[in-house]
Amino acid sequence: MAKTIMVVDDSASIRQVMNLTLSKAGYDVVEASDGSDALGKLGAQRINLIVCDVNMPNMDGISFLRNLKEKPAHKFTPVIMLTTESQESKKQEGKAAGARAWIVKPFKPEQMLDAVSKLVLP
Repeated sequence: MAKTIMVVDDSASIRQVMNLTLSKAGYDVVEASDGSDALGKLGAQRINLIVCDVNMPNMDGISFLRNLKEKPAHKFTPVIMLTTESQESKKQEGKAAGARAWIVKPFKPEQMLDAVSKLVLP
């Protein structure tokens, strides 16, 4: 069974690139346009990994991460932050909220797949 990865980004083009990259590698992809959209789509489905932007309208990535970690079903879901933010303070804030990796845009698809394969839940 394919593993499911949620991509949370307000940029449709980033979601498209991620969807293409992950689908080609054999993953199922669920897209969300921001943190609140993502929380709404989590539901009961099993998500093996989440790739999330930091700066988004409605609910930013760090707030989404904090909300996610409060949910028993998703407490241990690994999250990779994919963002233009490269400041150490933001990275620390993300790590404190539960992010497992931090990838700065623009990214190389193979760099993303490498991080995903290391962190995705069985």
